[in-house]
Amino acid sequence: MIFDYDTLKLIWWVLVGTLLIGFAVTDGFDLGICALLPFVGRDDEERRVIINSIGPTWDGNQVWLITAGGAIFAAWPAVYAAAFSGLYIALLLVLFALFFRPVGFDYRSKVADPRWRSAWDWGLFAAGFVPSLVFGVAFGNLFRGLPFHFDVSMRAYYQGSFFALLHPFALLAGVVSLAMLVMHGAVFLNLRTDGVIRQRAERAAKSAALVFIVAFALAGVWVSTMEGFRLATLPAVDVASTILDKSVTMVPGGWLDNYGRYPAMTAAPVIALVGAVLVVYLIGRRPGAAFLCSATALGGVILTAGFSLFPFLMPSSADPVSSLTLWDATSSHLTLSWMFWAAVVFLPIVISYTVWVYRVMKGRVSLDHVRQQSDSLY
Repeated sequence: MIFDYDTLKLIWWVLVGTLLIGFAVTDGFDLGICALLPFVGRDDEERRVIINSIGPTWDGNQVWLITAGGAIFAAWPAVYAAAFSGLYIALLLVLFALFFRPVGFDYRSKVADPRWRSAWDWGLFAAGFVPSLVFGVAFGNLFRGLPFHFDVSMRAYYQGSFFALLHPFALLAGVVSLAMLVMHGAVFLNLRTDGVIRQRAERAAKSAALVFIVAFALAGVWVSTMEGFRLATLPAVDVASTILDKSVTMVPGGWLDNYGRYPAMTAAPVIALVGAVLVVYLIGRRPGAAFLCSATALGGVILTAGFSLFPFLMPSSADPVSSLTLWDATSSHLTLSWMFWAAVVFLPIVISYTVWVYRVMKGRVSLDHVRQQSDSLY
C-alpha cells in the first residue's frame, strides 16, 4: 500500500468533496435552468430554446451525482446507511422530482397541445426547484445534527421525522442552495442563448446572486451562534475503530473551530461571496468569465460546508458520540486503496470527456435555430 490508512481517509474526504463540486458545477446549472424555465421562457418557442441549451448534456451531468452516491456507499458505508434511512422521505422527494426531467425533455414537444406542454414545463420546474431546495435543507440539518444513534451492536436508529427537518436554519440553507443554483443556471443560460432570453437570464442571474449573497452571509452569522460538535478524544486514526470509540462535546460556535486552527480555510467563504459579487458585475460584460465566477462561488460554498464540519460527516443530535466522522465511518484500508486507484484512472477520463463534450457543443441556441430544426430538437 502506498498510502497509510489515515491518509487514505483524508484523500477520500477530498475526492467525495470533488465529486460534489463537480455535480454542483455541471448538473447545478441544469437544475437552475429547469427552475427558471416557466419564468424566463414566455412562450413555447422560447422554452424550447431554454430546454435545448442543456438538452445535449444534461444526462451526462447527472453522472456526477450517481458517482458521488456510489463513492459515499463504498467509502463511508455507515454514512450511506444512516443518511438513506433517516432522510428517506427527503431523498425520495428528490428522486421523484428528478423523474420529471428525462420524461419532460423527451415527451414535452411530442404533442402540440399547449396544455400538455405547459404541464411538462411545470414538471421540469419541479425537477429543478425541489432538488435544489432539498439539497440545501439536508446540508443545513448536518449543522444542527440529525436525530440518530447506534447501539452497542452498531445498529442505527433514527428518531426524527420529515417535518422536523424543516427547521428555520435548514430552510435558510435551502434558500442558499436554491439561489446559488438558480444563479448558476441563469449565468449558463446567458452564455448559451441570445436576444430577449439572454436579457431575462441576465436579470435573473443578478437577482439570484444578490439573494445568495444575503442568505449565505446570514447563514454564516447563524452558524457562528450555534452549538457545534467537537471531538474530545479519538482512537488512533491509522487503525480500524468503532463509531462509539470516541467522545464528542458540544460548544457554542464550535463549527468555526477549524477556521481558527487553519486560517487558510477562511478563503472558502470569501471565494463564495466574491464569486457571486463578480457574477453581478460581469454577467452583462463577459459571460464566460461570469460563468467561471459562478462555478467558483459554488465550489466555495461546498468547501465552506466541508471545512466547517470537518472531520464530521454526519453529526448526531440524539447522541453526539454516535456522530459519524471521516476517521471512524470509513471502509477498510484495502477498499479505500482499490477505490483510490480506480478514481486515479477514471476521474481524469470523466473530466476530459466532459470538457470535450462542452467544447464540441459550444455556441448559442437561438429562436431561428429551433424554428429551422423543430423536428429534430427537444
